[in-house]
Amino acid sequence: MTLPRPHRTDLFIAATGLVGGLIMWWFGLYVTGDHVFGQRWATLIPLTVMAGAEAVRRTAPRTALVVGTLAIVADQFTNGNLATVLMFTDVVYAAVVYGPPASARRIPYTTGLITVAVTAVFLIWWQNAFGLLVGVLTGMISFLPAITGAIVRNHREAADAARLRAEQTALLAEMDRAQAVVAERARMARELHDMVANHLSAIAIHSTAALSLDEPATTRQALTVIRENSVAGLTEMRRLIGLLRDSSGDAEPGAVPSLDALDGLVARARTNGSSGGLEFVLEDTRPPDGAALPAPVELAAYRIVQESLTNAVKHASPGTVTVRVGLGEGALTVAVDSPCGRRPGPSAPGTGSGLVGMRERAELLGGEFRAAAAGAVWQVRAVLPADEKAGNA
Repeated sequence: MTLPRPHRTDLFIAATGLVGGLIMWWFGLYVTGDHVFGQRWATLIPLTVMAGAEAVRRTAPRTALVVGTLAIVADQFTNGNLATVLMFTDVVYAAVVYGPPASARRIPYTTGLITVAVTAVFLIWWQNAFGLLVGVLTGMISFLPAITGAIVRNHREAADAARLRAEQTALLAEMDRAQAVVAERARMARELHDMVANHLSAIAIHSTAALSLDEPATTRQALTVIRENSVAGLTEMRRLIGLLRDSSGDAEPGAVPSLDALDGLVARARTNGSSGGLEFVLEDTRPPDGAALPAPVELAAYRIVQESLTNAVKHASPGTVTVRVGLGEGALTVAVDSPCGRRPGPSAPGTGSGLVGMRERAELLGGEFRAAAAGAVWQVRAVLPADEKAGNA
């Protein structure tokens, strides 16, 4: 069994108490009279034992309290020493402050009962004020230090709890900040992909066609498309950079794409996909005089159509790509059908991030998204809530 190593402060307190008690003993500062052990040296035994209890007041508080109690009782049968009494009060205090929670709760009650019992016994025995004085002294060396220790321990526990709450609050704030950073990075990644991917895809397809077909007319047409998409891509990139540099705190850029620009979006896709034998048809069944949709809903629908058309230009086989947009029963529906199969001519590789971005846009608004092949048709379906609640998402 390994004995607890005394704390340096406890050793200093024990040494100070022992030296002080020896000085008082040397000068004869003790109570004289009839005692069971009236020898002068007998006072040193409780004093030494109490000093030993003080040495382990922090590392073994319950043991120190038991040993100290025995020493203070033994001291009553000798001439006594004030240093022994003072060290006992510190042992009681330390037992409450540093002891286990159960002991810290029991010691104040126990010392209080002992004080009341001692006072009652001596009052009944002596039937004078001296019995009350003994009870007061008993409370001062036992109950009062226990109560003081309980107050100090409660304050320490309250401070520890407040510190823990502060650390947890700081941790939660850091987690919220990290989640906000991740969400913002995901949003900017979607914006960057949707803004630039379709233009770069068209540039890649038409530059490949220009390199593979040595025909002046084809090369000129490809270069024209490449220039148009380069200019449009630079415009979109400048808008995104403006958003990143803007410190006004707006959630979206000033000029947010809307469904009113679908005609231009389909026309640009028609130009980009003409070399691959693609035709594009827009069917917008929304009521012309309907209420304006929330900006986040229109932006999400626009980006879903834009990415679907980009995928069609990159991967669809020759045929007709149909875009349908409708509004009904509080929901905006977006459907894009494109032919799938073997594709002649050049194509651009895909990473799948476009589908992920479309699904994230729909789910962030509380909507639904699905993209899958149905026979020879690749179907994209999105249902977005068209109420104000979606606008606050």
